[in-house]
Amino acid sequence: MERFLDAYIERMRPHFPGFPPDTAHEIASAFLAFRFGLYANAARECTNAIALVPEGESNRALKKALEIIRANAQDRDNSVVTADPGVAFLDQELRLVAVNLPAETVEAPGALNLDNALILVYVVALITSPDDGEALEEHRTLIVRMLRDYKKALGLE
Repeated sequence: MERFLDAYIERMRPHFPGFPPDTAHEIASAFLAFRFGLYANAARECTNAIALVPEGESNRALKKALEIIRANAQDRDNSVVTADPGVAFLDQELRLVAVNLPAETVEAPGALNLDNALILVYVVALITSPDDGEALEEHRTLIVRMLRDYKKALGLE
């Protein structure tokens, strides 16, 4: 799944050629705060990043990913267990996610949306925020593990 992740990163590079350093850092901070369980911070970082990311086709998918992470962070911060917080990628945004499966094969759409959101935000942060690269690389194993959970569904076994 390492090669799958590397290929996905390369596939995303042209869609996210760069952001100003402050924007890139906010995106990385949103991922890292969620990853460390700092859910109130993650929700705030997502809100900040959404406001900084400019409009654009690819950026709509990134903003949606940040909205999905924010909704999940808010639920967790409020100790609410929600299988699906009601925010999902639209059809046109799905071309930018790592794991795009037919809807009828997905048992837990909320979990898949969160996984895809975390993977996309991680990859965009990795591409656009070199200052956060070392901190992000420490979480590569998590991303690979997340992708491994979908290995069979993706037909990679």
